[in-house]
Amino acid sequence: MSQISQLLLYQEKDSELLKLEQEVSSSDERKKFMQTQSFMKKASEKLDQLDAKSSGLLSRLETLENNYKEIAETLKDFEHIDELVEGGADLSFYQRNVAKIAESLKALKAEINALISAAKEATEEYQALKKKVIATQKQMPEIEAAYKAFKKTKQASVDAVSAELNSLAASIDPEVLRKYQAKRSERIFPIICEIRNDRCSQCGIELSIADKDKTAGGGVVECENCHRFLYRKA
Repeated sequence: MSQISQLLLYQEKDSELLKLEQEVSSSDERKKFMQTQSFMKKASEKLDQLDAKSSGLLSRLETLENNYKEIAETLKDFEHIDELVEGGADLSFYQRNVAKIAESLKALKAEINALISAAKEATEEYQALKKKVIATQKQMPEIEAAYKAFKKTKQASVDAVSAELNSLAASIDPEVLRKYQAKRSERIFPIICEIRNDRCSQCGIELSIADKDKTAGGGVVECENCHRFLYRKA
């Protein structure tokens, strides 16, 4: 049996394995399992971000509250302004300073209120997400078990086809098989295709003159477009 015939036989059996793999990968059980894993990973990252955000907000809030207290203390200097004015102090100077301090206090208060609101939102989001994570953690064993159970229903068929492939592989050149498996891993299938009207039967691109000559002599070439192996049927 020619090498190309052996490869075609191998590919035919491999298509059965691919179908089983696709049945598992496209199953609702796997989709749910993968979605749950993805959620848990993203939720963990989000919880860390919210925790860091809350810490930053609280730290900033503490700083602003201290600033607020310091400015409030400064106002006490103006409690005896009447006496200062009577002593010849410039009233307009003190009025301007009081106005600036009042504006600073107003701005600080607004920022403090905004920070309190942001911290509250972050805390609520953190608690809601944490609650969802805990609920998902409880469901995870059941979801994983359902996925494993479904895979198990296909395992006997997968093992049987894999055994046949191993048997067929013994008669194929190791280097050729390595190239086949490399293309298989790139999700190219079918990998070996017949040439029709001097074109790749999968993507339709026309062969170069050199490839036409090579395949005419029974050789195998690689499609310049889809990278499949092409042969000319005798």
